[in-house]
Amino acid sequence: MTSVRIDKWLWAARFFKTRALASKACDLGRIHSNGIQAKPARDVRVGDMLKVKNEGGEFNIEVLLPSEMRGPAAVAQTLYRETEASKEARLKATAERKAMQEFAPLPEHRPSKRDRRRIIQFRGER
Repeated sequence: MTSVRIDKWLWAARFFKTRALASKACDLGRIHSNGIQAKPARDVRVGDMLKVKNEGGEFNIEVLLPSEMRGPAAVAQTLYRETEASKEARLKATAERKAMQEFAPLPEHRPSKRDRRRIIQFRGER
């Protein structure tokens, strides 16, 4: 096997939980292959450089092996190699998020019944 659909490969490499989510990410422009926005049916070959944006962050990776089968996480990590710059950027973003949480004000107490009603009304529920 020399090439695989990009949505299947992203699912097999465990970047997305389902193939449908991988396909949707391609449609939304969150996947780039060799600098070009990738469609779900685009083929991935060994040596391709992918830019993947998901809830885990932004990954810049090189494809090492094509695979259509989803296996254990240890096997999935052998399918690609993440660049050093990508690792550093993700660690920096994680540190920034943790630092921002330190400055977020914590509520002094639980919301009262009146506060809960206002929250529900504000959200447009009921």
